[in-house]
Amino acid sequence: MELIVTPDNPMPPGAVATTLRAVDGMALRVARWHPEGEALGTVLICTGRAEFIEKYFETVAELLSRKLAVVVFDWRGQGLSGRDLDNSRKGHIDDFSLYDRDLDAIRDQTLEPFCPKPWFALGHSMGAAILISQARRGVSPFERLALIAPMIAIQGFRAPRAAHFLAEALDSIGLGGSFIPGGGSKSMLAQPFEGNILTSDPIRFRRNANIVAAAPALAIGAPTIGWINAAFRLMDEFADPEYPRRVLTPALVFGADDDRVVDARAVERFSTRLKAGRYLPILYAKHEILMERDMIRQQFWRAFEAFIPGARAELAAIAEAQMWIEKARRKRRFFWRARAV
Repeated sequence: MELIVTPDNPMPPGAVATTLRAVDGMALRVARWHPEGEALGTVLICTGRAEFIEKYFETVAELLSRKLAVVVFDWRGQGLSGRDLDNSRKGHIDDFSLYDRDLDAIRDQTLEPFCPKPWFALGHSMGAAILISQARRGVSPFERLALIAPMIAIQGFRAPRAAHFLAEALDSIGLGGSFIPGGGSKSMLAQPFEGNILTSDPIRFRRNANIVAAAPALAIGAPTIGWINAAFRLMDEFADPEYPRRVLTPALVFGADDDRVVDARAVERFSTRLKAGRYLPILYAKHEILMERDMIRQQFWRAFEAFIPGARAELAAIAEAQMWIEKARRKRRFFWRARAV
């Protein structure tokens, strides 16, 4: 299975890429890496909606430098994995439970035979939401979860309940495979950097856009009605105050300070109810924290290193990460006071 390399996005050496089959026969593209020497464990990267393996080459290299083996894959309906619909630009799915089949296939066919334990998961947005759902059901194989801007609630809907009702109604009359109203096949990475809601880093934005330009098959467009209806059903579950209290896998949740894709306030409310979790806001960050500027990404990595692989006590590690973020927050307050003088 091919991995796409571009001049500004080199692939970490030692990649093993393959195609797996989920229990229902859906093809999944998977890549794995092993660090030099003995690994401290394995991190499974669970990407967000419309993302793909190549977008995380930089993150893979950073995890390898921390002596962690890495696995990345394309969810069904995106990247170079299989599709439910003939139109490959539609990242369609009828129910989020289908993504569990992807995780099961990765566990059985990649993690179990090839990857050293302990296993950890690093999830972004949609991927983070799927990991939370798996942990809530008590079937997560991961020791710890690092969750970036999880899709607890989506921004951009003036009346979320009405939007959910409309999506459900359109889905019920057979329009689930259509793009959402106003949506089309154009990728967000095909749009100009100015005004984008993903990152404030023009270099990393262009890098990701160049990947899609080199391999257009990687990209998908707007969600389908079926996908958004399935997402609303999952987010309705997250709205139950008791839901996070039953997520027992230790989790460190990163909120983007300037997120305009998911609702950071909803993420914070959810995270503060976790029994074994902590919420950390990343200052200045837009939705894609790992695609942000270096000063923003440094906040993430400092906290991540305190949490994974977790050689120290759980609460102490999370408390240290919180302290570091609070120091950064105080520096920001001082900066703005100084500018006002």
